[in-house]
Amino acid sequence: MSTQETNEHDRKGSYVRKGESFDRDMNYIPTRITKDGEDGYPVEAGRYRLVVSRACPWANRTIIVRRLLGLEDALSMGIAGPTHDKRSWTFDLDEGGKDPVLGIERLQEAYFKRIPDYPRGITVPAIVDTRDGAVVTNDFGQITLDLSSQWTEFQREGAPDLYPEHLRAEIDELNDWMLHRVNNGVYKVGFAGSQEAYEKEYHLLWEALDELEERLSTRRYLMGPSITEADVRLFPTLVRFDVAYHGHFKANRQTLATMPNLWNYLKDLFQTPGFGDTVDFQHIKEHYYYVHTDINPTQIVPLGPDMSHILEPHDRDRFETDTWGPGGTAPEPPLASEVVEPEHTPLHLQGR
Repeated sequence: MSTQETNEHDRKGSYVRKGESFDRDMNYIPTRITKDGEDGYPVEAGRYRLVVSRACPWANRTIIVRRLLGLEDALSMGIAGPTHDKRSWTFDLDEGGKDPVLGIERLQEAYFKRIPDYPRGITVPAIVDTRDGAVVTNDFGQITLDLSSQWTEFQREGAPDLYPEHLRAEIDELNDWMLHRVNNGVYKVGFAGSQEAYEKEYHLLWEALDELEERLSTRRYLMGPSITEADVRLFPTLVRFDVAYHGHFKANRQTLATMPNLWNYLKDLFQTPGFGDTVDFQHIKEHYYYVHTDINPTQIVPLGPDMSHILEPHDRDRFETDTWGPGGTAPEPPLASEVVEPEHTPLHLQGR
């Protein structure tokens, strides 16, 4: 790798502010794609493209929901590479370094078509309108809810109800707590700019993980016998924990593999169609260890850990189980073009 390339990927000062706590910018483009098209973007099959990176936990949620609901034919997906520079995520995995549908090298180009000189971070996931190449939304919290509630016309037969009406208030409350204490909690530990901030966030994170360990001692999934949006939001954080957060973010009281309920829950979900088959461990490591030069200035990417034990038997079937909910079924295998490289995952699948 050339000096120029290394400098472009040096994000020093982008995440850690000396003496300060980490404060994520949670302002996103709030436009929604809905059945009634109230914001000017009606749900249409083939019109939009979901842009993700397999490295990103926030994007991982949308990949999972798209798979579980069977929206692959209605909503295409572009996959950015695992690393990005100060400007943007890039399509370096694609031939010629350009997304084959959008024809762009950088996701930034889609943001600037919608909002010239867009002043915030160029984030994934993002949904882009293929008609004009402009980003519609990057509001990751709303995107998955809308895929469940607004894209029903194009969902597969047997698609699970991930956001059932009678559980929404409880799911929303749990998701909000997990967002601040776990999903973003690991970042507040890893990007703490002082010892005091680190220790405060470290203890808050582990208190939350202990609560989840206890919660999962009485039920198969977070809300009971069936998978919901809450599980979709917790899984991407847990599956990155031993690979990145434990060492890289210094969230190292113990590995997740030593917590019986959380670990068996993670193994259960990883082995469930639509979850583990979305995970690329190599992309995850390359992103965290190479991009975050504030905390890993050498940009050396670790070879381990070996995650093959995530395929070992779990004990979660001891609980009441209705994994896909009333009338729900497992999704088909992933599209052949979207299968994770076998060198990057212990889960080796044939696509369709």
